[in-house]
Amino acid sequence: MNRTAKWVWGAIGVLIIGGLLAWYVIDARTPGEYDELALCLAEKDVTFYGAFWCQHCAKQKQLFGRKSAKLLPYVECSTPDSKGQLQVCKDAGIMGYPTWQFADGTRDARVLTPAILAEKTGCALPASN
Repeated sequence: MNRTAKWVWGAIGVLIIGGLLAWYVIDARTPGEYDELALCLAEKDVTFYGAFWCQHCAKQKQLFGRKSAKLLPYVECSTPDSKGQLQVCKDAGIMGYPTWQFADGTRDARVLTPAILAEKTGCALPASN
């Protein structure tokens, strides 16, 4: 490979790495669509009980998106080996996943859309919804 080709490939590599780094920094600073809703749920004393192996729990988190799901008031109920339930969930009487518990003590053991959660709690949905 001649010197010019090496320089071109090196420049392309730098541009790709720079572009990926810029995307990562911009993405990290951009809030998730449902961040405010997730934070409001926590403020309203709502709890989302789930298990890492639960497909319905994964669907629930997916409805909030990768970023906002990290802000949900989530309690992991499964033991690391997925064969048992953690004491916090036993004490709370959690029988299935996902289970949403609200401040008034009521529960809903199913996947809930952000709109339903906003309606049940008085939290606001993003303006685009």
